Amino acid sequence: MATSTPPATLVRTSQELGALIKQVRQSQALLQSDVAGLAGTGNRFIVDLERGKPTLQLQKVLDTLDLMGLEVVVQRKGQRHER
Repeated sequence: MATSTPPATLVRTSQELGALIKQVRQSQALLQSDVAGLAGTGNRFIVDLERGKPTLQLQKVLDTLDLMGLEVVVQRKGQRHER
């Protein structure tokens, strides 16, 4: 699925991650309920994820990112991730 997301996006808060996920979902022409169904989660989880709720289950977040074609890269500050 094509997205308008840059190859790498710096995310420092749960709110920034939620906004990015919402942007990607919308660029993929998916509804929150579509993502919830594909991810096997409730719609409430996707709503909370896009709002940046900081207490969501990490594995569910990672699984949803993977489903949407996104991944998490952890690196030391100041380094650029090259793919």
